[in-house]
Amino acid sequence: MSFHEASLPARLAFGSTGGVERRTEIVTLASGFERRSTPWALGRRRYLIGAGLRSLEDFAALTAFFEARRGRLYGFRFRDFADFSAVDEAIGLGDGVRTSFQLTKAYGEVSRPIRKPVAGSVSVTVNGVAAPCAVDAATGLATLPTAPGVGAAVSASFQFDTPVRFDSDRIEVTLESFDAGRMAAMPLIEVRV
Repeated sequence: MSFHEASLPARLAFGSTGGVERRTEIVTLASGFERRSTPWALGRRRYLIGAGLRSLEDFAALTAFFEARRGRLYGFRFRDFADFSAVDEAIGLGDGVRTSFQLTKAYGEVSRPIRKPVAGSVSVTVNGVAAPCAVDAATGLATLPTAPGVGAAVSASFQFDTPVRFDSDRIEVTLESFDAGRMAAMPLIEVRV
């Protein structure tokens, strides 16, 4: 997987739109009933950025970031301001042996692994008591120095980025005045890391 641990500057994301997509396959039977299934266990996020940019300085910054990622070639971190934090999220139960726990965020019954936590934002508790831990900001794995006891609830609070890539190999900018312009929206798509 080709991924850069670089974050898209927040100012370049203002005015972005996006959300979650699912893939549902529907077969209508001769009786009129339907069979619905999905090949995806988790939703995938899509975004459009850049449409709100107007200054040539911002266009240059986005172009430089785009070039550094080689268009669609390398993934990067994106802050989804509609979904970027978790508070007291259950990440596992102690078994007396395991010391590493994957950060996750629950959406009802669906649990999403968080692979790109923001460095320095993670706090872990065991049975409600703060616990020291090391967190790998590239994988979202939280490691405690000692294994929590059997049945101990392990929870975490954290901020996170969504791993994405550009979904186009082209940037389009229209110059509207000496210091301003308009940019066509740039699509981003979540990548699995």
